[in-house]
Amino acid sequence: MTTAIWVGCAVVSYLFGSIPTGFLWAKARGIDIRTVGSGNIGATNVMRTLGKWPGIIVLLIDAAKGFAPVFFAPRIFPAVDHTTLQILCCICVIAGHNWTCWLHFKGGKGIATSAGALLAFLPGPLLCALGVWGIVFGISRYVSVASICAALAMPIATWLIEKNPTLTGFTAILAAVAIYKHKSNIQRLLSGTEHRVGGKRAEHA
Repeated sequence: MTTAIWVGCAVVSYLFGSIPTGFLWAKARGIDIRTVGSGNIGATNVMRTLGKWPGIIVLLIDAAKGFAPVFFAPRIFPAVDHTTLQILCCICVIAGHNWTCWLHFKGGKGIATSAGALLAFLPGPLLCALGVWGIVFGISRYVSVASICAALAMPIATWLIEKNPTLTGFTAILAAVAIYKHKSNIQRLLSGTEHRVGGKRAEHA
């Protein structure tokens, strides 16, 4: 029975995460979001392509799909170790978004979904990371730079607040994955072609 709970929670979490919200929203408008802008299916590219409110809605849905399995799993199965179960759900829901089975295992960068999952699991460290995101974005106007800095801040905040090596290591792995998923943004930053919010899109040479 316990094995069935672990497997079931992992599968359900992955399927929650795998819902390609941005792709579906754009598809309903007759646009393949993978062929425009940065080609990413996440909220930032939706906002650039379809406008502010579609981007915000996709952001909130992506965060909600991360939050739901991590929040509800330990409440549905109270006899199972909560920390381990939430770590499992966190990993699977983020993996579902980043590598969705519905789009040939290509997905988003996982920032909104990670934020939703961590809100249900580690709200204190997450709020610190979001504070870093806001400050860096306000200064740089780069969503990618703000997201990378927030990812780096998450394990530091987790260690300072939770004092738990397991949780710190877990959030460090999530940070590494988030930064890896931003490799194309890092390349554009280095070449000076990354899009800055509120500014003109740089043209490729």
